[in-house]
Amino acid sequence: FIVQLPLDSNKPINTEKITNAVAPEKDVDGLSSINAGKLSRGDLGDCFIPCTPKGCMELIRQTGKELTYLLKTNALAEEVSKADILVVAAGKAEMVKGEWIKPGAVVIDCGINYIPDSTKASGKRVVGDVVYSTAKERAGYITPVPGGVGPMTVAMLMQSTVESAQRFLEKFQPGKWSIQYNQLTLKTPVPSDIEISRSYMPKPIGQLAKEIGLISEEVELYGQTKAKVLLSALKRLKDKPDGKYVVVTGITPTPLGEGKSTTTMGLAQALGAHLHQNVFACVRQPSQGPTFGIKGGAAGGGYSQVIPMEEFNLHLTGDIHAITAASNLVAAAIDARIFHELTQTDQALYTRLVPLINGIRQFSDIQIRRLQKLGIRKMEPTTLTEEEMHKFVRLDIDPTTITWQRVLDTNDRFLRSITIGQSPTEKGFSRTAQFDITVASEIMAVLALTDGLEDMRRRLGRMVVASSKTGEPVTTDDLGVTGALTVLMKDAIKPNLMQTLEGTPVFVHAGPFANIAHGNSSVLADKIALKLVGQEGFVVTEAGFGADIGMEKFFNIKCRYSGLQPHVVVLVATVRALKMHGGGPTVSAGVPLPKEYTEENLQLLANGCSNLSKQIQNARIFGIPVVVAVNVFKTDTEAELDLVAQMAKEAGAFNAVKCTHWAEGGKGALALAQAVQRASQAPSHFKFLYNVELPVMDKIRIIAQQIYGADDIELFPEAEQKIILYTKQGFGNLPICMAKTHLSLSHDPERKGVPKGFVLPIRDVRASVGAGFLYPLIGTVSGTWKNLAGLLWELSNVPFKEETCLIPGCVFHLIFTVKSYQTEIGKMFLASPFNCDLLLQF
Repeated sequence: FIVQLPLDSNKPINTEKITNAVAPEKDVDGLSSINAGKLSRGDLGDCFIPCTPKGCMELIRQTGKELTYLLKTNALAEEVSKADILVVAAGKAEMVKGEWIKPGAVVIDCGINYIPDSTKASGKRVVGDVVYSTAKERAGYITPVPGGVGPMTVAMLMQSTVESAQRFLEKFQPGKWSIQYNQLTLKTPVPSDIEISRSYMPKPIGQLAKEIGLISEEVELYGQTKAKVLLSALKRLKDKPDGKYVVVTGITPTPLGEGKSTTTMGLAQALGAHLHQNVFACVRQPSQGPTFGIKGGAAGGGYSQVIPMEEFNLHLTGDIHAITAASNLVAAAIDARIFHELTQTDQALYTRLVPLINGIRQFSDIQIRRLQKLGIRKMEPTTLTEEEMHKFVRLDIDPTTITWQRVLDTNDRFLRSITIGQSPTEKGFSRTAQFDITVASEIMAVLALTDGLEDMRRRLGRMVVASSKTGEPVTTDDLGVTGALTVLMKDAIKPNLMQTLEGTPVFVHAGPFANIAHGNSSVLADKIALKLVGQEGFVVTEAGFGADIGMEKFFNIKCRYSGLQPHVVVLVATVRALKMHGGGPTVSAGVPLPKEYTEENLQLLANGCSNLSKQIQNARIFGIPVVVAVNVFKTDTEAELDLVAQMAKEAGAFNAVKCTHWAEGGKGALALAQAVQRASQAPSHFKFLYNVELPVMDKIRIIAQQIYGADDIELFPEAEQKIILYTKQGFGNLPICMAKTHLSLSHDPERKGVPKGFVLPIRDVRASVGAGFLYPLIGTVSGTWKNLAGLLWELSNVPFKEETCLIPGCVFHLIFTVKSYQTEIGKMFLASPFNCDLLLQF
């Protein structure tokens, strides 16, 4: 780039700001402050010399003479007469006279001046700082004006352009980022996560954005360590091929977790900082609930984590707070609508919903959509009949069917059940409600699955919040709040850019739960990352919980909506978890591990590898190669680690490698990164587990049998009714998102390894229509209890007293009568010598 100076404008322009806007490596005129500073410092090989002085130097070099000093003096004529080389850049017309010139001297005239000349059409002509006509008679060499230094300046400009290209090509690798990685200084023993995070200074996030190919208009900085990336980046890169797509999952974990997040970061650091591949990690944003609870944050750990840790785990850029605001807006709209419909006439409601503005009453776009949904094809508000007006203003929400709750991103047990509407202004219209944690909101799942602002608006609009008294679904579009929700979420839709300890980029975006939702980071983050890394690069994303939950949902829900096809599954396993599956003692958070986990026990380990084999099989069902990452702990022995790797390969894994990334950063995941590279080149035949057009019950059964290993499924009466209802409402073709314990392949968290001979109980089915899935709630009730409960359901009109259960040692407390059936039938408590605590709610 060159900037033609002086700037041609009627108004003042900051010249320095303009010249400094050109990247120094492209500033072939040498006018930027950085190039000027490097020149003054003597870094001639790393800057561009301004072209006019550079041209002068080249002219002098061509004469074979050397310039030793520059002159500024009052005794000008005397000093000039001594000069062998004279460079004049005074800006004063014909100041240097010919008789001043030393015979044979080299004269370079840089001046450009105008003097009157009546023979010219313009009335003036160009002259230099030297009287050319007399000086040329004495000088050995002299540059004319015009036609001397000017053409030489242009020639030097071209030379600098060629130099710029040569410098670029020396460093350029097609498709590779020019990225600065951080060098780790490893300590033993490994310090705490927060101590490690604070001991490394992240590079400015703007610098990282530039390194990975984002332009300044696509990046919104939130301080120096985090930024949002605009969706315009995806539009700009739409024709660029995608990179390799890698999903990190795990075996069925212990309550302590097996290190999926740490492995994700370690793998990204290894691929980037050690193998010099373009790589992006894409992870979920953690909730503040678990962050301040027992679990803690989710930034990874040790020398494989996202930094700064505090920024990552807390507010980040406010996305979760935006979801809180949007979710609570919906909840407020629901109760306000019920209240106003109970207390106002149709005409009063209509006047409020379609008010006069400047004397004109008009339907909004969202109201027109509601009219069309009702089959009313009218656009003029004054033409509605009384019956049409009634249908339009009355949602007629059945309060007992409301599924939408208020949310807060804090674990506050006293908000699990609340009574709302107790103020006198609510005129006695109160009901029981509850607070959920924000990340359980359907809006979070919508954010994670959307592929753009318009798609998000549509998804937000079709969220079902309740049913009418006639059984029709009531949506946020019906409430008229879709536009407001979209405005609240307009910034949250942009992925958040951060970095790992070793300086590789990370997208942190969305954080849906992995039980009632699909447990994966956003589709948008993955799509942008895949474009940025390029065809030979890698995007490493993480699926929540074990492979039977997070991975299955990643494939069947996330990939179904995104259209993306993964290349490799990384399955994280630990010796500790496999020993638990082999029959080891209970593992609990905050309790020291029993000796079975800290001493070598190959038989226990071999028994537990059945779970590893099953999860490898689960991944291969989808046609994707599996690399097992054995996350090493200090108590693991080489024999144990070798056994896990051997059994993983025998079970069909593409490869199985030991990983020490927690203690060594990317270096400790180098073998894993190399295995992933090779696996990404292996043939893959990705396919979904089921066709969404199948009946809901069939889709649930396929997951239960093929992924969990169940013999069959059995539905509670409420689940059966919900499936009938959702199918009738047109939601039967949505994918399935099973809400099941992550601590077992079965529904019972105590059954480890690979449970056999069980029937999966489905106690309820709920719908996240905006996000786009149905989520069955998996019960923990045995068939005997289910049958007994079904019998009691049939006999619910009969008053019961306390009865002894048919199962020895158990007492069923049935505290309901015909009169109190609606509220008390759920109070069925079970007490037994084998500590079987259970609450059935109908």
